[in-house]
Amino acid sequence: MKTIKGPALFLAQFASDSAPFDTWDGITKWAADCGYVGVQVPSWDSRLFDLRQAAQSQGYCDAFKGQAADNGVVVTELSTHLQGQLVAVHPAYDAAFDGFADPAVRNDPKARQEWAVDQVRMAITASRNLGIDKHVSFSGALAWPYVYPWPQRPAGLIEAAFDELAARWRPILDHAEENGVDICYEIHPGEDLHDGASFEMFLDRVDQHKRCNMLYDPSHYILQAMDYLDNIDIYHDRIKMFHVKDAELNPTGRQGVYGGYQPWVDRAGRFRSLGDGQVDFRAVFSKLTQYDFDGWAVVEWECAMKHPEDGAREGAAFVRDHIIRVTERAFDDFADGGTDLAANRRMLGLDGG
Repeated sequence: MKTIKGPALFLAQFASDSAPFDTWDGITKWAADCGYVGVQVPSWDSRLFDLRQAAQSQGYCDAFKGQAADNGVVVTELSTHLQGQLVAVHPAYDAAFDGFADPAVRNDPKARQEWAVDQVRMAITASRNLGIDKHVSFSGALAWPYVYPWPQRPAGLIEAAFDELAARWRPILDHAEENGVDICYEIHPGEDLHDGASFEMFLDRVDQHKRCNMLYDPSHYILQAMDYLDNIDIYHDRIKMFHVKDAELNPTGRQGVYGGYQPWVDRAGRFRSLGDGQVDFRAVFSKLTQYDFDGWAVVEWECAMKHPEDGAREGAAFVRDHIIRVTERAFDDFADGGTDLAANRRMLGLDGG
């Protein structure tokens, strides 16, 4: 068994135009002061990171890592959640997602997709330059508007959507293989890869590509009423990244999984700060440790109630308390009788007498 690394913090929810969250130097010092030893970087946020430079310059990457190290943290992974979303966008969401893209490609879905693919490819190259072998992204979605089938979905619609999704991602996965980097899709409602069944549909279409993997976040399974522990049993070979995020689902006579269009604080299902929701993290950390997960435990803070800075500080301590330092010996070694093959055969009654 291996010991999970952490605690680390995803910086996307904290970057802002106010100090110390507006510079790489400031936010890494703050994260270390909160108790984190690693940070996951939103590659789209130019206040913190220059993605193009990182893909082109080893010197930039060395300086970027060096400043983080000087401030007490390491760079755990890069994220392209926003850019990955734009690899596949159903036209119904064109206006909603256009703001994720560079202004030069907005209102042009073809140019926007090409830009998004280039962004993800650069992030994979940058990951290699940073000495990181895992990368997190969203899959994007073509079929999501048809997730609840009314009217009845026409035959072949979902298959065509997944065929196209795989065709768009296959060259990116091959680029990841060339650079020795796993792409870990965050399994997430709103993406075509939103549960185990949809991930398997995609995996089949990319021929079980070894660089096609998962980011495990139990909060998204709580909100879908899925068995988040069984998910680890099923997919542990593909789970290469871990977001530590809590949630709760409290259905009522008025609403359930879909939330009734209510704001986050009024939904039956909502994200919560660590320890305030329903995820059994002792069981989650135990399962991941059992299956030799040796990646980072990365806090992704989202909560409808608590102040983010409180959530961040509490999250670092929460993860540290849940990481299992694995044992190097069996608990009953004290009773080892020092038996050998001959003794074992005697104990089994295989040598007569």
